[in-house]
This record gives sequence, structure tokens and C-alpha cells, in this order.
Amino acid sequence: MNSLKIKNLTKTYDNGVKALGNITFEIENGMFGLLGPNGAGKSTLMKTIVGLQQPDNGSILFNNEDIVKNPTFIKKQLGYLPQDFGVYQNISAYDLLNHLAILKGLNDKGARKEQILALLEKTNLFEQKNKAVSTFSGGMRQRFGVAQALLGSPSIIIVDEPTAGLDPEERNRFNNLLSEIGENIIVILSTHLVEDVRNLCTQMAIINKGELLLTGNPEQFIAEINGKVWKKYIDKNKLLEYQNQYKIISTQLQAGKLSIKVFDNENPLNGFTQTEADLEDVYFTTLQKPQ
Repeated sequence: MNSLKIKNLTKTYDNGVKALGNITFEIENGMFGLLGPNGAGKSTLMKTIVGLQQPDNGSILFNNEDIVKNPTFIKKQLGYLPQDFGVYQNISAYDLLNHLAILKGLNDKGARKEQILALLEKTNLFEQKNKAVSTFSGGMRQRFGVAQALLGSPSIIIVDEPTAGLDPEERNRFNNLLSEIGENIIVILSTHLVEDVRNLCTQMAIINKGELLLTGNPEQFIAEINGKVWKKYIDKNKLLEYQNQYKIISTQLQAGKLSIKVFDNENPLNGFTQTEADLEDVYFTTLQKPQ
């Protein structure tokens, strides 16, 4: 069983932006979702975990080794899929994976070839192994990103906004792949897409403005607010009026009518009906709590 323990992690950039403020949580094998809006500090946290930058204070223990002091320890066991990654022009998927595998220290030629072909099969890219990665579609490129992240059989994989820009079919295929991978190792999924976390992750955290707001089991959080979420369709011109009167957690325009959701322990009456809570309601309710 792998474990990642983050304690009292802080990071402030030279321009005064507080990117991380006293972050503490623990992860074991499985899919862990890190949710937060753009600019919340998710990418800063990911870069700090993988050793691309040093925190100001705090500790990160991976399998009981302090990786702030010894970042090489996690790098040897890490697969990383950043939000954007470049590829060489006119190099085939197989040749690029072979190049990256050598950089990762896979020196046995036969074993390296066997692993590359197995990963191309796993990511449904075997038929495209001789095609240039630069010609791949967005979904194919992301699956290639997973293949390179899996080189060397890592104990932890970090993926940063992996499904942004993918069509629904590719997104579903990609998520199934991540779910399968997450059965035996740690997979940290950093995203602003609530649905991905609900579908994939047994543990999650919500981060905003560098602060950890919530950490635990998604289903438990949903259960805690179920019965406290109310819905109503209103004239969109009356939104400000309702905002002044109720704690609106989300709005959605549907067929010309504005659907609003409010959080309230009691029935707010006035035409509101109770609706089943989901993880998006947890997310918006958490973001709106006074910090």
C-alpha cells in the first residue's frame, strides 16, 4: 500500500501571491480527486509534490520518505501527465515512448519493447504506434500521455486537468483508463470538472485560493447536504431579487427559464421544491462558505 502524507504545506510566490496555505491531507492507493476553480492552487500543489518547486514550509512524505528533502525518491516512482505537454514533430508514438523509457532508466531493450507495446495496447493506441504523435487528436494525445506516465511501473500518477477539451466519448474512454490504473497505485486527478471526481474518486479534496476547504469521501459529503438543496425556475430578470433573499449555490439556464438551487436547512417555501443533492452542490456550497 502506497501512502502520500502532506502536512502544513505553504507556498508564497515572489509577487506575494499565496498559492498554498497550510495544506494537510493523506492519500493511499486509489483515485483521489483534487477539485478547485482555475487559480485555486491545484497546479502549484501538483508541482510541489513532484519536486518541480520547493515549498516554503511543511513536509511531504511518500511511503515515509521526506520528498521535500529527497525529491529524487518520488521521481523514480512517478508518472506525471501535465495539463499541456509538447511532443517532437514527426516522431512516432513507439519511438517517442522508447526515447522516454530510456530517459526513465529502462535499459533492457527487450523488456522496454515489451512494456511499450503493452502500454500502447492498454491505451488503445497499438494500431497508431507508427504514426507521429503530433498528428494525434486531443483524446489520442491524452491517452499517449497516460502511456508515457505509466512507463517504468510508477507507484503514483498525477494528472492535471486531463479531460479538458475532450469530447464525451473520449472523456469516458480516458476516465475508464484512469479508473483501471487507480486500482493498485495512487492516482491524483487535479480538475475543475466535478463530474469526473464523482464518477471516479473514492476520496477528494476541495481547494480554493490556496486553502484546503474539504477532504474526505464524495458520497459522504453528498449525504450530509441531501435534504437541504431546493430548486425553482424563475424569470431570469428576477435573479438579483432572489440573490438578495436566498443563499443561491448555482444557476442554470434551461429552455429560456432560469433554474436556481439554494441551500437551506428548512423549506424556503415560495415555490421551491426539494431536489436530490449531487457533488456539484457540495462543491458550490463549500466554495461559498466564509473562509
